[in-house]
Amino acid sequence: MTVPGADVVLLRHGDIGVKSAHVQAAMEGHLAERVAAMLDARGVEGRVEHEWGRLFVRTDEPEGATDAVTDVFGVHTASPARAVPARMDAITDALAATARTVYDGGTFAVEARRTGDHDFTSHDVGHEGGDAIWRAVSDDVDPVVDLDDPDHRFFVEVRDEEAFVFVEKRDGPGGFPVGTQAPLETLISGGIDSPVAGWQAMRRGAPIVPLYLDLGAYGGVDHRERAFATIDTLAQYVPTQDMRPRVVQVGEYVDRLVDAIDSTRMLSYRRFMYRIAEHVADTVDAAGIVTGEALGQKSSQTVRNLNAVDRATRVPIHRPLLTRDKQEIIAAARRIGTYNDATIDAGCQRVAPDKPATRATVAAVEAAEPADLFEWAADAAASVEVVERSRTEGSS
Repeated sequence: MTVPGADVVLLRHGDIGVKSAHVQAAMEGHLAERVAAMLDARGVEGRVEHEWGRLFVRTDEPEGATDAVTDVFGVHTASPARAVPARMDAITDALAATARTVYDGGTFAVEARRTGDHDFTSHDVGHEGGDAIWRAVSDDVDPVVDLDDPDHRFFVEVRDEEAFVFVEKRDGPGGFPVGTQAPLETLISGGIDSPVAGWQAMRRGAPIVPLYLDLGAYGGVDHRERAFATIDTLAQYVPTQDMRPRVVQVGEYVDRLVDAIDSTRMLSYRRFMYRIAEHVADTVDAAGIVTGEALGQKSSQTVRNLNAVDRATRVPIHRPLLTRDKQEIIAAARRIGTYNDATIDAGCQRVAPDKPATRATVAAVEAAEPADLFEWAADAAASVEVVERSRTEGSS
């Protein structure tokens, strides 16, 4: 809910605050740039200001600005607020005006915090602010103060020259601004899991480079476009990032694997896939590979099988969803907006053997696969294609 007269959005970060002063200042500057880019991408007018520990967006569009900034990685919470001079009379007047608009009965409390040099304390703001709210609404309702678990919370943040009055804290994704970590290549399959894994990597500050392996005849109907649609959705969270998919054609090589291998076929396919990703990672300066694998979710994702496939590459494999249940992953996909475009059967299910190995050893996998498997991967990666996508293709 937006307070009457709101003209600023307060942004808070989380993990950034545990960094050293030098790193925190740099990350807050980076976050300010990302916030400005998101406002521009969403067509929202606003001026980003940065003070130690806080970012502010001065705007005539507080609702639109709040919606935009709560999609920025690094933003923990945001509040549309009304800015007033840091004087007690201005603060109590703003609280009274806010209460007359938003308070319709029930219990309430004023929560105040203050930094700077003033002739009043946070306790004074809470006490006098509560009195002002009481007087403003008592003719219409019977106000009740509850400092422990109120129905309505009125927040006041006092800084050196200004105070900010607001009534809500909307959640953002948290994490770190994208670009504060090295890039990671993300294998996007067209299913539910991999876009969520890519989103989680970005949430921790790593730009992602999407890689799609085109299975040819083994892919599902519209499999490629579904994968691209999820990438387009992820791109909306990072409007200045290069999110063009890298595409490698692998259908002919999958044909060879299906003919050559039985129970460990999926493991060799994943080893082949990781080796392709390694070659592409070298070309885009990615420091690791992200996948949507979750422990035990499929036969290829048992502990022993993951060990067997990881040996195929020298590049680290990152699995943000490793310990997540499928229902958790689905809920996350719904929240970030990739679920609808990802709900088709992954093509690789047609590659899997009838009786897949679940406790494979590295030796067994290597013995069953063609000796030139990694040469196939190098040949496939050499023809990687960068697909141009319009920023509007994934918008709803």
